[in-house]
Amino acid sequence: MMKIQVALVSLLLAVCLPADGQSDTPVRTIASLDVPKYLGTWYEIAKFPNWFQKKCIGNTKAVYSLRSDGNLKVLNSCKTADGDISEAEGEARQVGGKDSPRLEVRFAPAWLSFLPMVWGDYWVIDLDPQYQLAIVSDPRREYLWILSRAPQLDKKVYEDLLQKLQMQQFDIRKLEVTAQSSPKN
Repeated sequence: MMKIQVALVSLLLAVCLPADGQSDTPVRTIASLDVPKYLGTWYEIAKFPNWFQKKCIGNTKAVYSLRSDGNLKVLNSCKTADGDISEAEGEARQVGGKDSPRLEVRFAPAWLSFLPMVWGDYWVIDLDPQYQLAIVSDPRREYLWILSRAPQLDKKVYEDLLQKLQMQQFDIRKLEVTAQSSPKN
């Protein structure tokens, strides 16, 4: 009887606790985003590994620019193992008001944009006042990017960002530092 109770409690905990050690505490975004200040080039410093960046080995960056319809053009690029530059062009749109830090991004063709599943969450969860450092994620903590206006970060600045991520209950052990973007000593 005791074994059955232990098994039931274990099953209940497995069902009720968040997967992958993730928190059930909601991800917090910044209060507001000034999109014109956010435009321009951002270098990837580190990320959670993901399927759509598998071919990228370094020099990963994103360039944001304003489209005529008010949405953003997103141009992601990276260096691949064979030395080529891989590029993907997408679109981002704000969810909510004009200063919302919650965006959605899609890289699927425009004719599929009516489908909700082609849009992915892009939440700005940390941003310095000068718009030089940003952390982007999603509400499920599946994706994470540390971005900078410069290709490299000071090691102390990087460690401070890691502390902020831990406060938001991200598993920083999953972070992969982007090649040629390693924190400087």
